[in-house]
Amino acid sequence: MALFNQQYATCFLLSLCILSQCLTEGVIGFACNWGTRSTHPLTPQIVVRLMKDNGFNKVKLFEADPGALKALGRSGIQVMVGIPNDMLDSLASNVNAVIAWVTQNVSTYISKNGVDIRYVAVGNEAFLKTYNGRFVNATFPAIQNIQAALIKAGLGRQVKVTTPLNADVYQSDSGLPSGGNFRPDIQDQMINIIKFLRQNGGPLTFNIYPFLSMDADPNFPKEFAFFDGSASPVVDGSITYTNVFDANFDTLVSALEKNGFSSMPIIVGEVGWPTDGSANANIKNAQRFNQGLFDRIVKKQGTPKRTTAPDIYVFGLIDEDAKSIEPGPFERHWGVFNFDGSIKYPLNLGGGKSLVAAKGVKYLPKQWCVMSNQANPTDPSFADSISKACTYADCTSLSPGASCGNLDPKGNASYAFNMYYQTMDQRKDACNFNGLSAITTINPSPPQGSCKFEIMIDLGKHENKSTTSFAASMKGTCSMVMLVLSFMFTMLVSIISA
Repeated sequence: MALFNQQYATCFLLSLCILSQCLTEGVIGFACNWGTRSTHPLTPQIVVRLMKDNGFNKVKLFEADPGALKALGRSGIQVMVGIPNDMLDSLASNVNAVIAWVTQNVSTYISKNGVDIRYVAVGNEAFLKTYNGRFVNATFPAIQNIQAALIKAGLGRQVKVTTPLNADVYQSDSGLPSGGNFRPDIQDQMINIIKFLRQNGGPLTFNIYPFLSMDADPNFPKEFAFFDGSASPVVDGSITYTNVFDANFDTLVSALEKNGFSSMPIIVGEVGWPTDGSANANIKNAQRFNQGLFDRIVKKQGTPKRTTAPDIYVFGLIDEDAKSIEPGPFERHWGVFNFDGSIKYPLNLGGGKSLVAAKGVKYLPKQWCVMSNQANPTDPSFADSISKACTYADCTSLSPGASCGNLDPKGNASYAFNMYYQTMDQRKDACNFNGLSAITTINPSPPQGSCKFEIMIDLGKHENKSTTSFAASMKGTCSMVMLVLSFMFTMLVSIISA
């Protein structure tokens, strides 16, 4: 009887542990950007589980991706749905198109799939200087029309409108945060947008990138880019700034104060650090920056002018190997996780928690396409073969200063050939570069350094998996555990009373 009671108590405690995991999952409260520009994406269900396992309870999507939205249904994760810039003209001028978009991408997913959509993000950095005013005139009308369509759909209180903007919409003539104001060329548009958002309860969303500040300016004080840096502080009256994030954010706050919006709520829509593609984009810098960022989020730390911490959406969750590299090769490497959800570097998430890798990922066979031993870089087709491979695959890790930037010519060719081979799902004809290539089962990744020859995700195996959402499966598991606990508790009381 004593042995039975001991076994019974052990099962009871084990069930309590499982239930504890169910109840505490995601309580840390991080937010992230989920980009889907990938040749071999993780299934949405795996990504949602990855977010839940790592305490992300808010996510921003750059577009209304059906797979992502369905997987987020009843997950407990709050969603900001984005509208790409190329839709702004249509949404600014065609009311029927706006109503159709809201019905299809907001109302339906809320009512039928249980997606907790909180914001619609109209455009993305539409006022960026490099766009040369392309979207300036369409952004505000599109915001107005989306707001009207949400109200018409009965969602005006539940779903708020915002527009993510780049930090280049404000500036400081004095070079200090207190001198902040909006750019003169978009001053009127900014005031109109802010007034409208405030009237309808929507926040301002701004993207802040210390990495870009440092990477674009060789004279930028590197230590000022990090939260634990040792750079000389910037003194602005009674305030001392020790990092560029605080200084940048408070420049925006000053701009808002100057224009009568001192209490306007602000969301940091994107902030992070890439791990590859340039000399400054590396594991060491990314870990240092993001650890400081996560520490601030855990501590709910604000800035000198706004002591209340804003919502901060980390950019990004996973790498995207098909993303545009117009801003730079580093664009495909912003993820806290690799493309397959594996961990790039450790992060302390607070409360004794650390990063957890994606579960259930299936890979192609462990074989690589490399330059054959008999081939020679002097072959007339050598350069063209590499060019072909890198036209259709991601070779950004070969960029100067990047993780594979120091390979010799044969190493460069092998890396390019393999990326093409993997991107093409290891097709037999994908390792055919004019007699220069061969397939190997020996990992060609250099033994030293961070250069890695990838094996891609097996999309076929994932497509055969059940499409049941992670949220639904976990809900079922937790419900079953609660029923079992209830029964076991009743039995335990009976045994003790006997």
